[in-house]
Amino acid sequence: MVDNVIFDVDGTLIDSVDEHAEAWRRSFIEFGRDIPFAHVRSQIGKGSDQLLPVFFNDEELERFGKDLDEYRSALFKREFLPKVRPFPRVKELFQLLRKRDRKVALASSAKEDELKRYVELCGIDGLFEAKTNADESAKSKPHPDIFEVAMARLGKPDPATVAVVGDTPYDALAASKLRLGTVGMLCGGFGKDNLLTAGCRTLAKDPAELLRRLEQDPEGWPWDAPARDSSKDEESR
Repeated sequence: MVDNVIFDVDGTLIDSVDEHAEAWRRSFIEFGRDIPFAHVRSQIGKGSDQLLPVFFNDEELERFGKDLDEYRSALFKREFLPKVRPFPRVKELFQLLRKRDRKVALASSAKEDELKRYVELCGIDGLFEAKTNADESAKSKPHPDIFEVAMARLGKPDPATVAVVGDTPYDALAASKLRLGTVGMLCGGFGKDNLLTAGCRTLAKDPAELLRRLEQDPEGWPWDAPARDSSKDEESR
């Protein structure tokens, strides 16, 4: 029985992956590195501590890594954060989980002020028990630190009673290190093969589909039902 649900936010509840990728791409150009958008996008889901070393060496990061991260953060908040919107029916999904007495936590690689804005956009304030952000863990996904914090704030439940909902392979890899099962969300843009290979136990198109599946099975969780490839509804991008 799944009694606790931990949600990633960017790409899972909020349609923001392209905006994050473009903010990083433009920031890289400012610091002398022109990286194709698709390459940058493939790394979204990691925090800056894990993303930056993919594109810059240790010496470069020592010289300007902090400045680059701060530049990207300011650029995102100024030009991209006002554009992002939640995926459909996020609030209704959280309301259903609350009605069924499921405990919910948010585990986001976003900064605290960004996460606060996302909660406002989704209209889910008061519909979750705990939240954690990029500033509260030593390492970001695919390391499990942020999920460890979320688990602690949920009261350290048995991993068998916890589900993670996320849109990237990094969510699934991080969750698996704590023996947590993951629902892979296709709305973030990662292909079904990438998500399944990373360890997702089932796939859903977006929060609206997850809500529909929960409504159809009042007692269970999507991976309790006979296997259904919901990714048929949306091909890998």
